[in-house]
Amino acid sequence: MTRREQDHKSFVSVYKIVSLKDYFKVEVLRLQKEVQKWLTHSLNDPIVKMLAKNSNLTKTQLETLLIDILAENVPRKTLKYDQKARLRLSAVSRGAFNRTLRQARRNVIQSIYTILLLGYLGVFDDTRLDPYLEIANKLQTYMKAYRDIAEKREKNGYLRIINTLREELESSLERLSKPRTMSENL
Repeated sequence: MTRREQDHKSFVSVYKIVSLKDYFKVEVLRLQKEVQKWLTHSLNDPIVKMLAKNSNLTKTQLETLLIDILAENVPRKTLKYDQKARLRLSAVSRGAFNRTLRQARRNVIQSIYTILLLGYLGVFDDTRLDPYLEIANKLQTYMKAYRDIAEKREKNGYLRIINTLREELESSLERLSKPRTMSENL
C-alpha cells in the first residue's frame, strides 16, 4: 500500500468518526428539543397543573422524573445523567439532577405506601373517598378519549367532548383538593 493510499484510508476513517460524532450531537440536540417541547406542553396542561399542585412532587421533581422515565425509553441509546440533566427546561448540573430525581422517587414511593396503608386499614371503604374514586375514573375516561383523538385525528365531535370532560375534571379536582372535602361535617 502506497503512502498516499494509507493517508486516504486514514482520512476516511477519521472522517467517519467525526461524522458519527456530529450525527450523534445533532440527534441529541433534536431529542433535547423534542423532550423539552413535550415537557413544556405537558407541564402546562391544566389538569397536570391541578394534579401536580396537590401531589407530593414539586414541579421540578415531576419534570426530572418524567425525563428519567422518557430517557429509559429512548431506543438505541442509554442516556447518562449529565445528558438527562441537559434535557431539563432550565440547565442544571448532573448532581442537582440526581438529587432532584432521588427526592422525586422517594416522594412517589411514599405516596404509594400511603395508598397501601390506607387500603390495608380499610379507609377506602369510607364513603367520603367516593368522590376521589369517581374522579379517578373520569381521568381514565378523559385520557382514553384524548388518545383516541390523537390517534384518529378526529376533531369534530370529540373535541367538544374532550373540552367538556376537561372542564368537569378541573372543577372536580379543584373542589377535591380542599382538605375539608374529606370532612363528614360539610
